[in-house]
Amino acid sequence: MNFKLNFITASLVIASAPAMAADFAVGKANTANVDQQKYQCQRCEANTGYNGSISVAAGYISSDDVHAANAFGTDQDGFVTAVSGDVNYQGDSGYQASIQANQLGFENSSANVSVGKAGLFSVDADYQLLTTYQSGDAQSQLYYDDGMMVPSDEPYTFELSQQREKMGFGAKVKQDFYQGYLRYETEDKSGYKSSSIVTPSPVNIGLVVDSTTDSFTAGAALTGDNWLTELSYFGSQYKNNVNDLSLPYSYDLYAATPDNEAHQVSLSGQYQLNRTVMSGRFIVGRMIQDDDLIQVAGNPIQNWDGEIDTTDASFNITSMLSNRLRLGASYDYSNRENNSSVFEFQQYDFNSLSGSFKENVATDVERSSYKVNASYRISSGYRLQAGYDRKDVERTYSDREQTNEDNLWAKFSIRAIDNVNINVKASHSNRGGSEYLTNELTSSEDNSLMRKYYLADRTRNDIELRVNHSPLDWLSIDFTGRYAIDDYEDTVIGLTESEDYGYDINVNLQLSKQLSAYGFAGQQWINSAQAGSQNYSDPDWYADIEDKFINMGAGVSYGGLMQDQLTLGADYLFSNSSSDTYVTSDGTTPYGDYYSYNHSASLYANYALSDDMALKLTYRYERYYDTDDAQISPNEVPGMVTLGELNHNYNAHQIMLNFSYLL
Repeated sequence: MNFKLNFITASLVIASAPAMAADFAVGKANTANVDQQKYQCQRCEANTGYNGSISVAAGYISSDDVHAANAFGTDQDGFVTAVSGDVNYQGDSGYQASIQANQLGFENSSANVSVGKAGLFSVDADYQLLTTYQSGDAQSQLYYDDGMMVPSDEPYTFELSQQREKMGFGAKVKQDFYQGYLRYETEDKSGYKSSSIVTPSPVNIGLVVDSTTDSFTAGAALTGDNWLTELSYFGSQYKNNVNDLSLPYSYDLYAATPDNEAHQVSLSGQYQLNRTVMSGRFIVGRMIQDDDLIQVAGNPIQNWDGEIDTTDASFNITSMLSNRLRLGASYDYSNRENNSSVFEFQQYDFNSLSGSFKENVATDVERSSYKVNASYRISSGYRLQAGYDRKDVERTYSDREQTNEDNLWAKFSIRAIDNVNINVKASHSNRGGSEYLTNELTSSEDNSLMRKYYLADRTRNDIELRVNHSPLDWLSIDFTGRYAIDDYEDTVIGLTESEDYGYDINVNLQLSKQLSAYGFAGQQWINSAQAGSQNYSDPDWYADIEDKFINMGAGVSYGGLMQDQLTLGADYLFSNSSSDTYVTSDGTTPYGDYYSYNHSASLYANYALSDDMALKLTYRYERYYDTDDAQISPNEVPGMVTLGELNHNYNAHQIMLNFSYLL
């Protein structure tokens, strides 16, 4: 829970303070000789009591793939029910309450209850259930039994899904110039996710998930005539309820995710001096991980004693030098200092001990960002913005200890043309840094010519065009086009080039009072090129990756039937994505592709039984298909066991009847 004063609202309030200090306020008017009885509002009614709506839905779902539950909100097949609502209460003395619910009864649902008095205090509680489904027919030859992975003679089928159940409680108080708040949340996560172990050959498993995360937030804020400040604390604790996994013939084969905790204290503030606004924030934090380690022969270390201290700071300033010119600047600093224990370990050389000792490294990361920008109104309807950004990063024990990135950008906006808004933005950036130390700080198996894409020298150019046009009162069109290219000109082994471009277009139509429609379409292309070497020398193979995405949709709604009691509507969505990889060595061959598409359609009829009651009948259809060349049957590759082919190919249907009552 975060109670910050909106920046624009605060600025308007502060800027209007001198005017409020004058004696022209309504409260200063002389009303001694006014007969107020003649000016009483005869139609004004106090907005007290209950208002809102409650709805109950019942229907039927037909699906043979659990993946459809990501769209329908539940994996239940057959008859289903759900309850939703939004009820508010306003008392005579300022007391108020609200209850909100969304699809209670489904595996994706939420609810919130809040009570309080306007401008003084409030208390709330909420609940959320979020479930994601990957596959309902994953196969495994190992099943989980109280910390033991037990081999099975025959593969068994299980559901690959994860569920998060979250509950929270919060409260806040507010007086004239101060406010305070606190909030507690707990989240239980359960299910299965895909993972793998080596026994000694690789075996994919359904790793059980059972964890709890508790978090607590508290803070206080003070507000003055032209300033505000806030002090807050955030803490979280993660507990994994799953222990290290073992096989009957091999104990502690898989290390469980360790318990950990994090703490953070933040101080922020804002100050306005005439037409200049300054704001800043300072944050210190600590992350702790001190779980027991799996014991290995010759290793005397009982636990890791991990500790990371973080420091973050930022400062922003914006000033209106004139009615045309605004200048701004900011500085952001982040430091991640790893104070974990350092030990000497015997090193493995592939599958055998090398006999040498080497210390684990505690990596520190320090980031600094500087930004300056200016906005100038050339004339009415024309504005030019420009800026320069600089980012410096320093990493210890890294392939490249220092990187720096410079970015120069400009944006031109046109509002002078009737019913047309045009924005054009272009930028150019370069990344460089210190000497690349591949052989000194990384594994000897790495090619000395290889460059990691996030550390390598890079030049980026991109441009974006946005147009909003309303040629007619009933028609509006929004268009966005963008193009970006990254060039890693000094990279011999690794990513050498990346190109990203696409467009989005939205159309909205209000054809009549009863009839409205919309449509949208968007496409994106990402092309990447990389080079590799099988002999740890010069590049001897090349790969071209082509990723394509498309989404489009349309909808229509008509509400003029049966004396405006019946509204009919339809919505349609199509999405498609594909990824093709071509490898060139002695010749060019396809590497294996990924392809998926989705058709989603819905039809609905909403009938008003009365001013307070309505019925809505909805039919939803989903057609989903994907194929991934990396998905293979459990024993297709000798020496490796997979979870099976987890691709999807299904049709799913949902029909729901919803009754709603307006309070």
